[in-house]
Amino acid sequence: MAISVGSKAPDFSLKSKTASGLSDVTLSKNAGVKNTVILFFPLAFTGVCTTEMCDISGGIQAYSDLNAEVIGISVDSPFAQEAWAQKEKISITLASDLNKKTAEAYGVLLPDLVGLGSVSARAAFVVDKGGVVRYAEVTPTVKDLPNFSAVKQALASLT
Repeated sequence: MAISVGSKAPDFSLKSKTASGLSDVTLSKNAGVKNTVILFFPLAFTGVCTTEMCDISGGIQAYSDLNAEVIGISVDSPFAQEAWAQKEKISITLASDLNKKTAEAYGVLLPDLVGLGSVSARAAFVVDKGGVVRYAEVTPTVKDLPNFSAVKQALASLT
C-alpha cells in the first residue's frame, strides 16, 4: 500500500547520470527550500513512460513556477536513464532505484510486470518543504497517467 497523504515522506539517496558523471539525488536536499514532485514510472524506453516524461519536461516551467522540483524515479540503471533522456530530450532529474528500496519504501513496488520482474508502479507524490506528503496517487494500471491537474492543484495550495 502506498504511503498516504499526511505521512512523512521517506528520504532517499539515488544515483543520477549526467554529462558530468554520477550524482546523488536526495529528497532531503529540498527540505525547507522547495516542494518536490516524485514521479515513479516503470521503465525507460517504453511508450507511456516516454510520453509522461516528455510531457513533464515540456511543461516544467509550470512546476518551477509553483516552487517545485520534479524527480522521476524508475528501477532502470542511471546509464539507461541518461541514454533515454538524451534520446527523448527529457530534462527533469531522473533517479535510479536499481535496488528497488525507494519504490518499496513508498509502497509502489509491483511484484512483476509482464514477466519482467519487479518494477515501480506509475505513481505521483507531492512532498512539501517540510517533507510531508500532500498528494499521493498510484494509477490503476501502468498504462494510466497520474492526474497532473491534481498534482498542480496540490502544489498551488502550498504556496
